[in-house]
Amino acid sequence: QLQFVESGGGLVQPGGSLRLSCTASEFILGYHAIGWFRQAPGKEREGVSCISKNGVSTNYADSVKGRFTISRDNAKNTVYLQMNSLKPEDTAIYYCAVIALYPSYGSASYWGQGTQVTVSS
Repeated sequence: QLQFVESGGGLVQPGGSLRLSCTASEFILGYHAIGWFRQAPGKEREGVSCISKNGVSTNYADSVKGRFTISRDNAKNTVYLQMNSLKPEDTAIYYCAVIALYPSYGSASYWGQGTQVTVSS
């Protein structure tokens, strides 16, 4: 069964940066649009960013525009989320998922276990 593996989370001070990675074994990410999502304590999971199969098109939530950058390296079977100028409100568990109908976050499936991002001084 497909399962994503997210990594790169951690504790960072406000204004800092992190780069998250998403990969999957026995599954070719390059065949699919991929999205990053997050879920903060007590809140619903929300779409953060997604990228088309070939990486030409990207989409961002308003809350992260200008601070986060999504990219992919299909040769490495990996999708990245570069997060700069992090704020405490970015604290959440971050997940990646397949986007069946780009750029619809509601069409996501095949969730990973997530990686914790904590922004705090």
